Amino acid sequence: MEQTLSIIKPDAVERHLEDEIKQMFLEKGFKIVKEKKIQIEKTEAELFYQVHQTKPFYNDLCTYLSSGPIVVMIIEKENAIKENRNLMGATNPKDAEEGTIRKKYGISIDKNSVHGSDSVENAKKEIDFFFKD
Repeated sequence: MEQTLSIIKPDAVERHLEDEIKQMFLEKGFKIVKEKKIQIEKTEAELFYQVHQTKPFYNDLCTYLSSGPIVVMIIEKENAIKENRNLMGATNPKDAEEGTIRKKYGISIDKNSVHGSDSVENAKKEIDFFFKD
């Protein structure tokens, strides 16, 4: 079993879509191992998105992630990282395939409703970031 991190972002939480999004994961065979609803500070978002700090969208991304409550989850299944990325869809909801979370709920490339780890290494880092035991 592989684990990955999923975040339901502020735009989706604000629209009360957590249950619908979680249901999409469950229907695709994911197990939600741990979850919590939190609000992070901008400084925490900056640490979380450090990998993007040289990119022009970095500041907006950090401001957005810290703009309201988020739901962070550890989800698990075979090939969880790849399967989660498939379920999320393209970063830009306009480019996402039908049936994906971002196509169904994403508002824009910035407010695209969900985040998912992109590699085994980043999944471990991201899970540890939010679920330090």
